Amino acid sequence: MSDLHTVNKSPFEKNSLDTCLRLSKAGSSILLYEDGVYAALAGTAASGKIAGALADRKVYVLEPDYRARGLKSDRLIEGVEMVDYAGFVDLVESCDKVQAWV
Repeated sequence: MSDLHTVNKSPFEKNSLDTCLRLSKAGSSILLYEDGVYAALAGTAASGKIAGALADRKVYVLEPDYRARGLKSDRLIEGVEMVDYAGFVDLVESCDKVQAWV
């Protein structure tokens, strides 16, 4: 089993994503929610970081938060998976522990 790391702050306002990516290990899962979903947008300063993380970690975005910000799925970085609230619960249940980066 792996760890679930959650990031809820925009990568353009806080360094939570950078800290998460630096300290999370291969095989971990990362869930972006609230303003953290902005890290999942293709063509931004954060997209290279997420693309790099996808090499050995799974990255998810909470779909209701993504959609609530008016974001379209065609802007999502390839390889990032959308999950709903039930999917969020499934991630928590399937991981050994959850580390929140706020």
